[in-house]
Amino acid sequence: MSTAAATGVRRSTVLSLIGVMLVALNLRPALTSVSPVLSSIAENLSLSGTGKSVLTTLPVLFLGLSAPIVPWAARRLGVDRTVLAAVAVLVVALLVRPYIGTVGLFAGTIVAGCCIGVMGVLLPGIVKRDFPDAASLLTGVYTAVLCIGASAAAGITEPLRVALGDAWQPALAVWLIPAVVAAIVWWSQLGAKHVPQARSQPAGALHRDALAWQVTLFMGLQSSLAYTVFGWLPSILQDRGIAAVDAGLALSVSIMIQIATAIAAPWIASHMRDQRLMIFFAVAFTLTGIGGCIFAPIGGMWLWVVVLGLGQGGTFSMALTLLAVRARDADTAARLSGMAQGVGYTLAAFGPLVAGMLHDAFGNWQVAGAYLGVIGAVALGVGLAAGRDRFVLDGD
Repeated sequence: MSTAAATGVRRSTVLSLIGVMLVALNLRPALTSVSPVLSSIAENLSLSGTGKSVLTTLPVLFLGLSAPIVPWAARRLGVDRTVLAAVAVLVVALLVRPYIGTVGLFAGTIVAGCCIGVMGVLLPGIVKRDFPDAASLLTGVYTAVLCIGASAAAGITEPLRVALGDAWQPALAVWLIPAVVAAIVWWSQLGAKHVPQARSQPAGALHRDALAWQVTLFMGLQSSLAYTVFGWLPSILQDRGIAAVDAGLALSVSIMIQIATAIAAPWIASHMRDQRLMIFFAVAFTLTGIGGCIFAPIGGMWLWVVVLGLGQGGTFSMALTLLAVRARDADTAARLSGMAQGVGYTLAAFGPLVAGMLHDAFGNWQVAGAYLGVIGAVALGVGLAAGRDRFVLDGD
């Protein structure tokens, strides 16, 4: 390879890495920025308890419902241009959703969820394609970057609302800034990419594969727990007597703690025979943290917030890792990602919705806590099955 060609490959690789990380930074702020200011939104727009539950559920639901359009869009535009289009539309959605009333808030949230769903489906395949020898490590790194974005939105939005004179609209709209940066960088590196031809797989083959369904269910059930935490943890803590700013900070700290296990869990698991032991500990920590926040004395809140973060960083990064390590090539990884996130996130939407409905029905979070415990137990079962050392489409 000539010096000029080698330089071009290195430039393409570096730009691809930066682009992936900036896109990952934008995969959660549109979601986690809402829950800290949910009370202010509800008061300003006269949202009922059901309205708040629906608002926390919509983005998760449309993360899943958007997945079927991804293969079509990727064929028409190409994978990388589809990501660019999704980031650009996300910018517009974040700009307008706080300022056009109740309908606009819900519509903008739906559009944001769709954009994030498209980006989330495509990133694992891009990582497998561009960094085939470091897929597990980079999955952990971009999961950590995702956590940074989620944590920043959870921790900054409420103080920003207060600093802006109790105005929640600009506090939500400010999260378009990192999306603008990601769009610019992603656009700038399109021309430097060399995209290999993907290998074709039968479209319906994965839906007949037991391992693919185990990966999908683990993705969906751990996401159900995660989005319930994103949507309701500040409300849970406020109902237990914690101030709104501190409750938002608790969610931010929990998400920030996820960075440690988001990086460590895939790396440690890559040195094991398979991923089962790491999945067991990650789910166990998650359930312990959720249980502590709901049932334990509130004086220990920060301990349970940290335990929860350690668990959820591990569960999410392991779910994404499974998308890469259970596939033999980038095309299969992309298809598995589409199935797991499409079906999985649609399933995950019932987590925050049912948790909110149970709270309204019983007037407390205890029954909802038991419901989350059941979700976690099932997630552990399918996660242990998905963590075995084998590949989708190979058969048992």
